[in-house]
Amino acid sequence: MNTHLKGLIITTLGVLFVVPDSLFVRLIEADPLVVAFWRGLTAGVLILIGVLAFQGVGAIKASLNTGRAGLVYIVLMGSTAPGFVMAVTQTSVANVVFIFASMPVFSSIFARVFLGERIGRRMVLTMVGVFVGLGILAYGSHESEIASWKGDLWAVFVSAAYAAALTAVRRVKDVSMIPVIPISYIGAALVVLPFVSPLAPVAEQWDLFLYHGLFIAVATCFLTLGPRYISSVEVSLLILLESVLAPLLVWAVVGEDPGRWALVGGAVVIGVLLISNMVLLRRRKERVA
Repeated sequence: MNTHLKGLIITTLGVLFVVPDSLFVRLIEADPLVVAFWRGLTAGVLILIGVLAFQGVGAIKASLNTGRAGLVYIVLMGSTAPGFVMAVTQTSVANVVFIFASMPVFSSIFARVFLGERIGRRMVLTMVGVFVGLGILAYGSHESEIASWKGDLWAVFVSAAYAAALTAVRRVKDVSMIPVIPISYIGAALVVLPFVSPLAPVAEQWDLFLYHGLFIAVATCFLTLGPRYISSVEVSLLILLESVLAPLLVWAVVGEDPGRWALVGGAVVIGVLLISNMVLLRRRKERVA
């Protein structure tokens, strides 16, 4: 198997494992911070076990030696764990995943500000289209019973934080950051711990908490490994699958209708990103040819 095909398979599996994330948050009956605590703790511990088993303590030390970039990555990745739960519990799943799809826009902005990369005309047009779609989502949140601007803001924060974290580690792209992800997730859980009583909901829902953490652990590892073997355009296209599949899964299982404005806004965001990435992919193929 060549490395490109391996990257496509690993990244696709990562996307498929992250799709049920929102559904788990919907199914677990507990305070959002309790869900955030167990999500971070179980996923962090499972990833830590895997890192120690396959890479050893040396891998963790190497990742920690990445300096400021590594520290920024740890803090921002840790903040996305409770941020995601707060987003899903305060707005519709459709709004959350459609807003997450805007991550490439934030990545381009941060790359321009912190890495000095130029933003081309294609990306400027993409940003305009994405922000139009997000505006439609925001408008629809006022008319939907399950959507709220508060949850939408949490989703924007998570999207921006994740993009900033990935931008930071581009300075140390030769070092795998999987070994420090447990520090991010477990650290986030410890920050949340003083504000919750996490044991009570576990007695009757331990399986949901465990499976939730397991899916996140697998998805995180795959989505960190896979993109190392394929282009960022291909990664972006594959991640769009979550924006389509996650709302459909929640709709099918718990009957959460995203509403017409969420569907229209989401279609604009996904359509713009799809066209933008296809144009970029075609240009790259023409250059290679």
